[in-house]
Amino acid sequence: MRVAGGGGGRGSWWRRGEAQRADAKAARDAAQEAFYQLDSTQRDVQLAVETVRSGGDSPALRQALNDFQDISGRIDQVTVAYLAALDGTDLDAPELDPGLVARAQQQLEQATRELGAKQIELERFLERLQPLLQQAEAQLVRVVPAVERAKRALLGATTALEGVRSAGLKADDLAGRLAQLAPELGKLNEGVARHGVAETLRRADDVAQRAETIRVAAEQLPERAQEIDRRLASLRTRVQALETRASSVEPALSELRRRFSSECWQDLQRVPTQTVEAGRTAQQQLTLAARARDEQRWADATAAIGTVRALLETADGSVAAVSDRLRLLNEVEHDPHGEIERTRFALRDAQRLAMAGRQAPDPRHAGPLDAAVGRLDRAVASLESAGRHPDYWHFLTELAAVRDTAAQVITMIRGH
Repeated sequence: MRVAGGGGGRGSWWRRGEAQRADAKAARDAAQEAFYQLDSTQRDVQLAVETVRSGGDSPALRQALNDFQDISGRIDQVTVAYLAALDGTDLDAPELDPGLVARAQQQLEQATRELGAKQIELERFLERLQPLLQQAEAQLVRVVPAVERAKRALLGATTALEGVRSAGLKADDLAGRLAQLAPELGKLNEGVARHGVAETLRRADDVAQRAETIRVAAEQLPERAQEIDRRLASLRTRVQALETRASSVEPALSELRRRFSSECWQDLQRVPTQTVEAGRTAQQQLTLAARARDEQRWADATAAIGTVRALLETADGSVAAVSDRLRLLNEVEHDPHGEIERTRFALRDAQRLAMAGRQAPDPRHAGPLDAAVGRLDRAVASLESAGRHPDYWHFLTELAAVRDTAAQVITMIRGH
C-alpha cells in the first residue's frame, strides 16, 4: 500500500481538482452561451409577435399569443434553474470542495440541456409564426406610404385654405373640417405600436380622403363664388323678364274670356295672381341669396338660388300656358279639320303597323286603337253639335289623348 505523502501525491490530487474545476467552468461557459442564444432568440420572437399583433386581431393570432405565453412561462422556469446553478457555486473561489464542483458541473450541464430544448421550441414556434408574420409585414410595408399620403394631403389642404383666405374668402367651414383632422394626425404619429396596422391604415386612408376633399373644395371656392355671382345676375335678369312677360297675361286672358267658353280658360284664372306672387317671392329669395353670398354662406346662397330658379320656372310655365292656350284655340277655331286630319293620320299609321304581316291584328293592339277611334268620333261629334261656343279646349285635349294612344300602340308593336 502506497502512503500518501510527499510532493508527488499531493500534486496528483491537486491536478485532478483543477481538471474537475476546468470541466465545471466549461459547463458554466456552455450554459452561459446557451442562455445568451436563448435570450437573443426570445427577443427576436418577441419582436415577431409584436409585429404580428400589430396586424390586427384574428383567431390564429390569439392562438399564437397563447402559445408564446406558455413557452415564455417555461423559459422563465428554465432561466430560474440556470441562474440558481450559476450562482450556487463560485467556481473561481481559491478553495472549493470537489463535491461542490461536481454538483455545480452537473447542474450547469442540466441547465444547458434545458436551455437548448427551449431554444429548439422557440425556433419551431417562430417557424409556425411565419405565415402570420409575413402577412403582418406585408401590411407594415403599406403603413409608411399611407401615412405619408395622409400627411401630404393635409399639407395640400392647409396650403389651399391659406390661399383662399389670402384672396379674402373666409372658408370657416373648411377650416373647421381641417381642424377636426388634427387629432387624427396625432394618432397617426403615435404609430402602429399604439393603434395597430389595420387601424393605422384605415385612419391614414380616411385622413387622406377627407383632407383631399377639403383641398378640392378650397381650390374650387373662388370659382364657386364667381359662379354664384353669375347666377345671381342671371336670375335678376330673369325676374325682370318675368315682370315684363306677366304684363301680357291679363290681355291674353281677357281675349280668352271674350271669345271662348269658360271651359277653355277657367283653369288659367289664377295665373296673374300666381305670377305676381312668384315674382315677389323670387325677389325676396334673391335678396337672401345675395346676403348669404356677401356673408360667404355658400350653401345658404346656393339653396336660395335653387328656390328662385324653381319659382321662375313655374311662373314662366304658367305665363307660357296662357299664351299657348290662346294660340292653340285660335288655330283650332280657324281650322278644326286640320287637327282632326292630323289625329286620323296618326291612328291610320298605327292601324297599318298593327296589320303588317297579319291576317288579324293582335287584340292588345286592336283594342286601344278601336277605343281611340271611338273617342275621336265622339270629340268631333261634340264639337259639331256645340253651337256658337264649343269647348275647343276639351276637343284639343281629347285629340291629343287619341294621338298619345296611337303612339303608345306603335311603341308596343315595335317593342316586340
